[in-house]
Amino acid sequence: MSVTQSEEKVIVIDFGGQYNQLVARRVRECNVYCEIYSYKTPIDQIRAMGAKGIILTGGPNSCYEEGAPTASKELFELGIPVLGLCYGAQLMQHVLGGRVERASAREYGKTEVIVDTSSPLFTGVKDLRGEDATGGVTTVCWMSHFDYISKMAPGFEAVAYTDNCPVAAAQDKSRGLYAIQFHPEVLHTVYGRQMLHNFVRGVCGCAGTWRMDSFVESSVKEIKQRVGDGKVLLALSGGVDSSVLAALLARAIGPQLTCVFVDHGLMRKNEGDEVEAVFGKGGAFDINFIRVNAADRFYIKLAGVDEPERKRKIIGEEFIRVFEEEAKKIGAVDFLAQGTIYPDVVESGLGGESAVIKSHHNVGGLPDYVDFKEIIEPLRDLFKDEVRKVGIQLGIPDYLVNRQPFPGPGLGIRIVGDVTAEKIRMVQDADAIYREEIAAAAGDTNPPWMPDQYFAALTNMRSVGVMGDERTYDYAIALRAVKTIDFMTAESADIPWEVLQKVMSRIINEVRGVNRVFYDLTSKPPGTIEME
Repeated sequence: MSVTQSEEKVIVIDFGGQYNQLVARRVRECNVYCEIYSYKTPIDQIRAMGAKGIILTGGPNSCYEEGAPTASKELFELGIPVLGLCYGAQLMQHVLGGRVERASAREYGKTEVIVDTSSPLFTGVKDLRGEDATGGVTTVCWMSHFDYISKMAPGFEAVAYTDNCPVAAAQDKSRGLYAIQFHPEVLHTVYGRQMLHNFVRGVCGCAGTWRMDSFVESSVKEIKQRVGDGKVLLALSGGVDSSVLAALLARAIGPQLTCVFVDHGLMRKNEGDEVEAVFGKGGAFDINFIRVNAADRFYIKLAGVDEPERKRKIIGEEFIRVFEEEAKKIGAVDFLAQGTIYPDVVESGLGGESAVIKSHHNVGGLPDYVDFKEIIEPLRDLFKDEVRKVGIQLGIPDYLVNRQPFPGPGLGIRIVGDVTAEKIRMVQDADAIYREEIAAAAGDTNPPWMPDQYFAALTNMRSVGVMGDERTYDYAIALRAVKTIDFMTAESADIPWEVLQKVMSRIINEVRGVNRVFYDLTSKPPGTIEME
């Protein structure tokens, strides 16, 4: 997204963790623009950015190890408020003269933390249990660290602690330096958003003037300038990201856009026909639409492959090959447009110092050779909720904008193990039943338990069962349902037991080859939303 020179901003400096983009998203929720930079960015460049605040995040090592990502003392002497999170907190203390050591035991997960609400960081944090003798209040935060701050740097005071962590947060208000050992950016930290808001809007003094309103206008202008009179080919899956991108490109370049829907045979049940009904001839959008039925081609490539990363890359490469072929059929095509969004970038380890969690077919899974002039990704800097807001601004129907998320590799990563046509049938049928029953139970009321994403996946486990008088040895279906805002963190949805029971009964009775149904309770982190 374009940002004017006068736009206030906070920058995130990434030292190699997985939450850099999530921290940036939380800052944006404070209506303050945020950019992410590597810790290798020169200090003079950082100084020239004119940021109103700096947040340090990530780090796979101990800050005191030789060769660990580090920062210079100058970073803390710029006169700009700095907030260190987890590794960033330890690094701040280490660089400024404190001491960080290996803890006797790892502190991980939801943890009760006593915070001092007189600190600017913890204003507004409510007590969950009652005040203790020090006047602090108890809250729940997400911890994930092996090291701890055993001695604070000169000028700092502790403003939070746990039973095992004497310095869960520290501050030097005179210099605007703050350190938090836990992760306020994840949903597991109950008042995490409040803490980040306190830093960004309170300590940094940001007015909160950044909004999504100008995204469409600035993006259309940028697309026109970049594409010129060239032709663009878009992979249209019918999901939220590609649908919003199609509408955005249509507004910018109109007839220069061709949308290709590759039906790889890994879609949800009947979804190929549904996509064509919406975007094809006679649909709601006046675009050039081509459907390619390539299921057999993908099945052949995936035969016998059970490793998740390999499956993703095979699917990604085959996507590109199909696009290349279609481009040749329709004539010269200059650009390939992709609906890449922030979570794709983060989990592919691009754009920062983060390690790879998984490749995405439209990011890390791209083949080395692509037969197009350039790739354009106008939604690359947005999270899912921001993409939906853009879709609404573009006039896309609500039912389409709020459609269930679906991964690029499709059911290829919702089938644990190798992919076959028979397994695809099982997971398609089970998923259709699951979605039908969730929709029926929810009705038009949008109950509190209603998940933000839910699907059925096929495990690679087979077990003995009894159906009628016969012994079976069939597969197990795993049901996944999560509540989330940004898809970077999530909790399992509390679906009513009677609903799950009905889903289980229908799947076992109606889906040939399945004799067990599990419900996945895993949160993110430590798990991911998808199975692979």
